[in-house]
Amino acid sequence: MAFWEDKTLDEMTEAEWEALCDGCGRCCLIKLEDEDTGVLITSDVRCQLLDGDNCTCTDYPGRQAKVPDCIKLTPQNVTEIKWIPTTCAYRRIAEGKGLAWWHPLVSGDPQTVVDVGVSARGRTFAEQDIAPGEWEDHAVDWPEWEPPEQL
Repeated sequence: MAFWEDKTLDEMTEAEWEALCDGCGRCCLIKLEDEDTGVLITSDVRCQLLDGDNCTCTDYPGRQAKVPDCIKLTPQNVTEIKWIPTTCAYRRIAEGKGLAWWHPLVSGDPQTVVDVGVSARGRTFAEQDIAPGEWEDHAVDWPEWEPPEQL
């Protein structure tokens, strides 16, 4: 049986936990908060550490020191953070949904995340390239999109 079907998030080893990340980069997109309503809006602006071409963090071990508002996901907080994408493996497992068919641990190919349209690869702008007055122009809804549960 696959470890993600046999264990809870709390029971996983660090290596298993890390393997759950599908590498989509959606959690590393900058979120904007509407000051009047408190509604969070996802932008197509990526964290300064996210490589937009391959959706990996350029300093994963040191990310929290370099980006103070970077949140480390844990079994305890994954269900409390409202902006975690519904496609996120951590969230799906915490909600009892299991991994999606396109997840690399299921498909055997990390390219399926890109092919199905979940990945942020090539769809983002670097944080340092966006002027302060232009942030609202980068509000997007594609990070909320979910592929069908099966083909």
